[in-house]
Order: sequence, then C-alpha cells, then structure tokens
Amino acid sequence: MIEAEGLTKSFNGTKAVHNLTLNIKQGEVYCLLGANGAGKTTTIHLFLDFLKPDSGDALINGISVFSSPVETKKALTYIPENLALYPSLTGIENLAFFAGLGGEKQDEEFLIQCLSEAGLQQEACRKRVSRYSKGMRQKVGVALAIARNSKVLLLDEPTSGLDPAASNDFAMLMHRMMERGSAILMATHDLFRAKETGTRAGIMNKGVLVEEIYTHTVSHSDLEQLYLNHMKG
Repeated sequence: MIEAEGLTKSFNGTKAVHNLTLNIKQGEVYCLLGANGAGKTTTIHLFLDFLKPDSGDALINGISVFSSPVETKKALTYIPENLALYPSLTGIENLAFFAGLGGEKQDEEFLIQCLSEAGLQQEACRKRVSRYSKGMRQKVGVALAIARNSKVLLLDEPTSGLDPAASNDFAMLMHRMMERGSAILMATHDLFRAKETGTRAGIMNKGVLVEEIYTHTVSHSDLEQLYLNHMKG
C-alpha cells in the first residue's frame, strides 16, 4: 500500500533522503524513527507530493504519487503534528467540511459515528474546536480517515505534546485502524509508542534507513539501544 523505490531528495547538496526503499502492507503500522533532520518529515512530504524527488518513486496502492497526485491523495489521510482545523467550527462541522471536499456529503449520524469510533465523546462533537485539546483534534483527523475509508494514513509526530493518557488513546486508535486494514506510516521520536504501536520500525540517520526491526522481536530497552547506537554514527 505504501512503497518507496530508491527515493532520494537533496537540499543544497545535502541528501535529506537517500535511496530509500520501503514496502508497507495493509494492516501494518510502520514507525519511522530518527533525530531531527534524519529525513522522516521529508519522507512523509515526498509521499504527499509536497516535494519532488531527485530520483526514485513513491507509490500509494501501486500508483505513483508524482504521476497521479490527485488519485493517490484520495486514498490517504494525512495527520501532521498540529492538525489544522477551523477553531470557530465544531468537531462535526470540521469533519463534514473536510470529508465533503471530495464532493461526497455524509449525513450527520454517520459523521457522529466516525467521531465516536475515533474516541471523541459525543458531547464534544458539537463543541468548537478552539476548546479542544491536541488529543481531541487528532481524533478528528482519525475520524476523517474513517469517514473517507482511507486505506493509507501518513502521520508526522502525531503524539508529540500529548499527555500519557492521550498518547495511549492514540496508540489504541492506531491498532483499530490497523485492524480495519489500513497501512500506516508514522514518523515519530517516541520510542516507547513505536514499540507499543508499530508492527515494524525503521531507524533513519542522515537520510539513510539504517535498520528495520519487527517490534515484537525486541524489548523496549533493546530498541532504545539500537536507536542510540545508530545515532552515534
């Protein structure tokens, strides 16, 4: 569902992403780990066609995002670190607006069901988003993925700034989306959540994917040590 084939992107002669190859299937949560500047966000932006590569390709459901950007965007939902919602609108109004951008309007009962499945309390659905916590805003993003039946989620530091309870809620949401058959690529600094949430983790350093791990094969401390060892390089 999410593929990178020799993906490379440079800025001012420095390779932000170098010869990246990925293959993420339905029902997988792939956590991309690395320090600031490792290339995680650049990778996400390449998959979104926000950036053009120097070489290689990025594919969603077997279709190049660079040759068919509109078609591939229909198949995915992007949740950045700070999800941009309209603060003067309620949660359900935001969801109705963004879900309707593709031209297909959903009824209110369905939208409330999507918000509820994403973990938002029913009484919060009609509150203005200006009163939402970050965790609540992220749930609106997940509800959008549910409403659009997105098979691909691209997440950039979605748990940054969340308290432990909200971070745990988000991890549980990712498991539910995985069970729905979504393929999820999540850039994160959070080693603990990567271990708890991810089926696989990839460690990036200076634009290079230096190691891939099936998370069930390592302990929390093993993952942390692997990460630190690569960061020294």
